[in-house]
Amino acid sequence: MPKILDRIKEPNDIKKIPKEEREQLASEIREFLLEKVSKTGGHLSSNLGVVELTMALHLFLDFPEDKLVWDVGHQSYVHKILTGRKQGFENLRQLDGMSGFPKSGESDTDAFNTGHSSTSISATLGMAKARDLQGKKNKVVAVIGDGALSGGMAYEALNNAARLHTNMIVILNDNNMSISENVGGMASYLGKIRTDIRYSNLKVGVENTILKIPKVGNALVKKVRCSKESIKRLIIPGMLFEDMGITYLGPIDGHNIQDILDMLCRAYMVKGPVLVHVITKKGKGYRIAEKYPSVFHGVNPFRVETGKTISKKGGLSYTDVFSNKLLQLAKENQRITAITAAMPSGTGLSAFKEKYPRRFIDVGIAEEHAVTFAAGMAKAGMIPVVAIYSTFMQRAYDQILHDVCLGKLPVIFILDRAGIVGNDGETHQGIFDISFMGNIPNLAILAPKNGKELENMLEFAIEFHNPIAIRFPRGTVYTGLGEYQQPIELGKSEIIRKGKRVALLALGSMVKHAQKVSELLLQHGIEATLVNVRFAKPIDETLLLELEKEHDIYVTMEENVAWGGYGQQVSSVICREQLDVSLINIAIKDMFVEHGKVYELYKRLGLDPQSICNRIIELMKKK
Repeated sequence: MPKILDRIKEPNDIKKIPKEEREQLASEIREFLLEKVSKTGGHLSSNLGVVELTMALHLFLDFPEDKLVWDVGHQSYVHKILTGRKQGFENLRQLDGMSGFPKSGESDTDAFNTGHSSTSISATLGMAKARDLQGKKNKVVAVIGDGALSGGMAYEALNNAARLHTNMIVILNDNNMSISENVGGMASYLGKIRTDIRYSNLKVGVENTILKIPKVGNALVKKVRCSKESIKRLIIPGMLFEDMGITYLGPIDGHNIQDILDMLCRAYMVKGPVLVHVITKKGKGYRIAEKYPSVFHGVNPFRVETGKTISKKGGLSYTDVFSNKLLQLAKENQRITAITAAMPSGTGLSAFKEKYPRRFIDVGIAEEHAVTFAAGMAKAGMIPVVAIYSTFMQRAYDQILHDVCLGKLPVIFILDRAGIVGNDGETHQGIFDISFMGNIPNLAILAPKNGKELENMLEFAIEFHNPIAIRFPRGTVYTGLGEYQQPIELGKSEIIRKGKRVALLALGSMVKHAQKVSELLLQHGIEATLVNVRFAKPIDETLLLELEKEHDIYVTMEENVAWGGYGQQVSSVICREQLDVSLINIAIKDMFVEHGKVYELYKRLGLDPQSICNRIIELMKKK
């Protein structure tokens, strides 16, 4: 029997689907998502939760003229299906395949590229203002989750929206989840509103009843509307959005297509910015994901019947090693506190939260606040450990510079997912942190070669008494070179193996690649020196000067963009000291790195051992 979903081939095709078939279409979309994501991996529970909401939006909007902006964007799979990209799910998040996030280069129905949270309202407001200035009439809608609404940028945008008073709709997709459980005042506020869904029913019911009164109905409704502010404040606590100047509608059931569509049509008639509060269930329709929504936020390929991951985990991850060591250190030192920005599980702090709840702080999706909050704790005598993904730490640059490093406050930054992270693509690759943090005075930046060295670096950081950052990659911890564990000294590299002519200067995750490169070079009769750089800042200038005596090629290796990275700092020393050496800088070119498997991206970027070896051999032939 032909599926209704097969009729969705282009944007706006959903408008051709009869009303009585919409529920079946929603069911087919969920089946399709389960089938495809179970094979490729991806963001599942968030997409299962917005099926009806997305369908209603597509019935309400006309693409590509109307603009729809998804905050973060990992919940845009249904949008992609309804805009005719069903075939792309065969290669979802794979190299050269369809992105797991909105990409305007992929389709003109993706109004704005997203990947980080709390940006949608700002972008949508900008589009609305541009529309007004250009004399256009198209609709603009932002969809933001309750987790992302804890980010300060969202409130800056709402405040500005109230002032500009331009027509736009903000959908608050409220599923009581971000990646981990929501925390903070906004979560509590929305929780109260969820329990007062009777307000919307009361308001509509009262108006409809009064309108039926002959002759005086309309006049009475006007009187009631004049006093609606008082009624709202009696029933809904706070009325935060209305007090800001944003018309608030809801909350409504986010799994009733017609109710959502009706509310969107009502919102469209309101002058100025409108917030429509929609209650959804993350993982809706897949029992296991409903029970464990965080587990199915971002998943590897899995078996639909059981929810079990197909690929087996290959041992401890760097995050696990960090988590275990921090617990040990926190037991020995009562001043150690752990801070996360809504990701206790992803950053390995769930165990700390369980063991030391008073010393664990989840600030919500608020990286800027997390850093300055940590600065305050450090100033008051604590040792704050701020664990945030490298890509999200970008958001707190000013706070790192101004609030932490200017005052030399002993905050420990843990940059998880540093380097190439793989399938999440451009918005999540952690390839900029050395560059944007390396130019900040008073800050040391370290990267471990293996799990044991990560433990040693944590011990060093606790006793450092200055700002310090430790970056490590996603995935299974490297256990090689365990016999090399020289004590860590500020700005000092570790020589693993001495050779001649070629010096391999590898940082962090690239040390294991350098080890392989040295083995490949031996096959060509070249015995290279292998150096574990350890410090991206301060760099070991003394070693660079010493190595010149027996080497004429330096090969710097890092998982970071070349511009502003470790290799560029080495180049500066070579130039300043007029060293008689050639430099091969193995780093990422001036580019954003697409999605794909990590090993595929290594090869494409020339970061794999064989590509590095080939470059060295080629230069040696020229010399």
